[in-house]
Amino acid sequence: MRVDLVSAPSRYPRGPLFILLAIAVVPTVALVALVVWSDREADSYDAARDEAALVQDALDESRDSTLSASDEAAAALPTGLFNYRRAPREIAVLANGNMLAEALEPMYNFINDDSCVAVALNGHLISSKNPATPVIPASTQKLLIAAVALETLGGDYTFTTTIASQAAVDGVVEGDIYLIGGGDPLLVSDDYPIDSDRYPEFSTTSLDRLADEFVDTGVTRVNGAVIGDGSRYDDEFVIASWGDGVAFVDGGPYDALLVNDSRVRGRSSRQRDPNEAAAREMARLLRNRGISVATGWASGVADPAAPIVATVTSEPLSAAVREMLTTSDNNTAEMLLKEIGFADSGEGTVATGLTVVDRTLRGWGIPMDGVRLVDGSGLSPDNRITCAALIGVLNHDIGGVLSTGLPLAGRTGTLADEFTESVMAGRLVAKTGTLSNPPAESDPPAVKALAGYLPTDVGVLQFAIVQSGPDVTSDRKYETLWLALTDRLDTYPAGPEFDLLGPQ
Repeated sequence: MRVDLVSAPSRYPRGPLFILLAIAVVPTVALVALVVWSDREADSYDAARDEAALVQDALDESRDSTLSASDEAAAALPTGLFNYRRAPREIAVLANGNMLAEALEPMYNFINDDSCVAVALNGHLISSKNPATPVIPASTQKLLIAAVALETLGGDYTFTTTIASQAAVDGVVEGDIYLIGGGDPLLVSDDYPIDSDRYPEFSTTSLDRLADEFVDTGVTRVNGAVIGDGSRYDDEFVIASWGDGVAFVDGGPYDALLVNDSRVRGRSSRQRDPNEAAAREMARLLRNRGISVATGWASGVADPAAPIVATVTSEPLSAAVREMLTTSDNNTAEMLLKEIGFADSGEGTVATGLTVVDRTLRGWGIPMDGVRLVDGSGLSPDNRITCAALIGVLNHDIGGVLSTGLPLAGRTGTLADEFTESVMAGRLVAKTGTLSNPPAESDPPAVKALAGYLPTDVGVLQFAIVQSGPDVTSDRKYETLWLALTDRLDTYPAGPEFDLLGPQ
C-alpha cells in the first residue's frame, strides 16, 4: 500500500493587506476633509469681506469729520509735539546760561594764572577760568570744614563742659577741682567784653552757668586749685605753617578747653596755655560767688576717680557753624577739625580730622586733584584748593546750613562792609577769604577770595573767585573784580522767560 505524504495548506500573513487598505482609505478621508474645510473657509472669507467692507464704509464716512477735527486741533495747538517749546524751562536755562557765560568772558582777562573763578547754576557749571588750578583758599577753606562737620557729626551735635571734684564735706572740697573741656569753641564768661571784638562771637555757651551749677552743690571752699583739662585733643595749640604774626593773634591758642579765645578778664593778650587760662577764669568766677580757691589755677589732666558734679551744654553744632562762617572764626574752625577726628577715631588731632575731611569730600564726588589741606581755618599759606572743589562743596549744601549761615552782603559778619552800595546788598551770601602777607612781594602772595550763593528766580547760582597776587588785598584792588563778577551774576536770567518759550 502506497502512502502519499501531502503538506498542509499554506496561510499567508494579513498585515500587508491592512496596510494596502489603509493606503487606499487615508487619501480618500483626507480629500473629503479638504473639501469640507474649503467650503467652511470660503464662507468665512465671504463674511470677513462683507464685514471689512462695512468697516471701510464707516471709516470713509467719518474721514471728512476726522480731518475737520484735525484742522480745528491744529488751529488750537500750532506747536508741534516735538517742538522745542515743549521744554521751555530747559531751553530757557540753557539760553540764559550761555548769555551769562558770554557776559563773564571779558572779565576773565583780569584773572591771572594763579587765580581761578567758576560759576554754576544748581551745581551745573556755566562758566569758569582755571577751575582745576590749585590756589590758596584762605578762609573759604572753612566751607569744607563746616560741610564735613555737619555731615559727620550732625547739626544737632553738642559740646559738653564739666566740673569734676571729690564730694564736699561741710561745703569744703579737699583737693583740686577739674574743669574738663569737651571741644566747645564758644565758651564765654558773661562779663567778658567780646562786644569790643571786630566780629563778636554769638551762639555762645555761658561759663557762668557752669560756675553757678557748681556753687549750687553747696561748695563754699576749694582747698586746692582749679585744673583746666583739654586732653580730649592733642597739645598742638597753633599750626606751625601759619605765617608770621598769625599764631596767638589771628588764631590760637586753642584746645578742647577754650574760654574767651584763651583770654582772661583784666589781661590784655591771649594766654599761651588755653587750659590754664580757662581755669583762671573759672577761679575768678568762683571767687565772685564767694567760693575761695586756695591754690589758684593750673592745667593738667583730671583725676579719673573724681565724679562729674556740674555740666553745661552748648547750642547745636549748626549754630556753631553759622558763627564760624559769619565771623570767620579761626579757633572754631580748628577745634571743629579736631572734633571731627576725635568723633571718628578717638584722637583729636589735625591729621585725624583731615583724613575724615578728605574721605567725606571724595565720597561726595568732589574733585580733589590738586587739593591739599593742612589746617581747618585756612590761615596756612600751604593749603591748596580749586574753584571746582569749592563749587562742589557749595552745591552739596544748597538750601542747607552753609547757605543760611554765611554772611549777608552789606549786612552781617565779614560782608558787612562789602557791597554796601551794590544791588547785591541783602541778597548775596558768601564766605570771604583774606591772606595778607606783607610786604607785597612776599612769596606766597596775598589772597582775596569769595565763594557763595546768589538766589535767582530760576535757581541758585554758586560762585567762587580766588584772586592771588602780590598786592591783591591792598587798596581794595580785589573790589573791582568782585563788583564785575556780581554785576554780571545779577543779569541772570537775561534771556527769554519760560512763559514766552512755552507752547503757543
